[in-house]
Amino acid sequence: MLRPPRPRGPGPAGLCVRRHRARAAPSRAVPAVWPAVHPGHPARGLHGLDRGGVCCPLDPRPFPRPSRLWSPRMSAALPPARRAPLGPPLDLVHGVVERGHGGGGRTMVHLVETLFRAAFTNPALDAGNDHAVLARPAGRVVVSTDAHVVSPLFFPGGDIGSLSVHGTLNDVAMAGAVPIALSAAFILEEGFPLADLARIVASMAEAAREAGVPIVTGDTKVVERGHGDGVFITTTGVGVVAEDLDIRGDRAQPGDVVVVSGPIGAHGVAILSQREGLSFETPVVSDSQSLHDLVAALVAAVPDIHVLRDPTRGGVAATLNEIADQSGAGMVLEQEAIPVAPGVAGVCELLGLDPLTLACEGRLLALCAEADAPALMAALTAHPKGREARIIGRVVADPHRFVRLITPFGGQRLVDWLSGDQLPRIC
Repeated sequence: MLRPPRPRGPGPAGLCVRRHRARAAPSRAVPAVWPAVHPGHPARGLHGLDRGGVCCPLDPRPFPRPSRLWSPRMSAALPPARRAPLGPPLDLVHGVVERGHGGGGRTMVHLVETLFRAAFTNPALDAGNDHAVLARPAGRVVVSTDAHVVSPLFFPGGDIGSLSVHGTLNDVAMAGAVPIALSAAFILEEGFPLADLARIVASMAEAAREAGVPIVTGDTKVVERGHGDGVFITTTGVGVVAEDLDIRGDRAQPGDVVVVSGPIGAHGVAILSQREGLSFETPVVSDSQSLHDLVAALVAAVPDIHVLRDPTRGGVAATLNEIADQSGAGMVLEQEAIPVAPGVAGVCELLGLDPLTLACEGRLLALCAEADAPALMAALTAHPKGREARIIGRVVADPHRFVRLITPFGGQRLVDWLSGDQLPRIC
């Protein structure tokens, strides 16, 4: 049976909706084009946009009247296509990270373009690919990766953003390499303030600009509230080292001098003071900084440096024990020669800490032949980041691979690895 045609007359224009049997009144017509398809800010976690069931606002174009023949002149009459907006501006004052910021859709793209790409902008990143294509200078490739979970996220002298840049650049530089690019992966917790994220990203971008090394690719993921701790950052650095440069931990040999580029332990004390709410007459500021420019000066002055290492977790004690284990030799240090800032020394004395086990984020240890020590020290003290460098010990033959410390009273003690975790989440 054919249904009679719908009578034409005044009424709502649009798509007809079938009347429900239980209703007596006729149903209203659904508008053909909704004025705004996207919902407002949801009061609950799951809404149409999150489920992917809602698309972008419709953008109908005024087509010319139908004609039997289509001509280029008709195509020219169409208005130019425009990209649908990614969404409302990010609220960098009161906004927080949402699940959608890691979901791969418009919300995530909006976050990436507004925050990350705007801060890290460079040709490789702006290409918008899932990778970066780099021109490689002559030499061997050096790669290092580092995860950063420091707590608190902000501390005197830095934050997790600048730390993630400095830490990875320094790892690459310890091979004598010139860093050429960084990648960054962010693990964000739902509910993390966007204001803090913007502050971290800005600090990270500034650190990369100062170092002259671009962040060329990255990734962003969001975990549920309570399954993270604000933000974790993993950075990977790529560098190039000359073919004739050979800097390795197993090259340390008896007779080498051990040099530190400056006072130790400041980063560990800065984190500890912020975490425990301690205050001092002289504030202790983290030594976090990039060292590849200092390394370049050292390599130019002494091409045959045997070992370079940055003493981060576990401090100087752990780093020298690693080198002793690699090289099969021992070391003897002079306690009075080890530079420790007064504020750091006071905290260590008060809390019973050993400055040799406290982390540094802007210091390096260099081992070279004794004949090269004068040239190495001259290059260090001529650079702003090495003016307080000191020779603190020597490599000795020792089948037990012990690192020993000579005290001011003429006694000796072993400088051992840390037992357990003295200060967790230091970097």
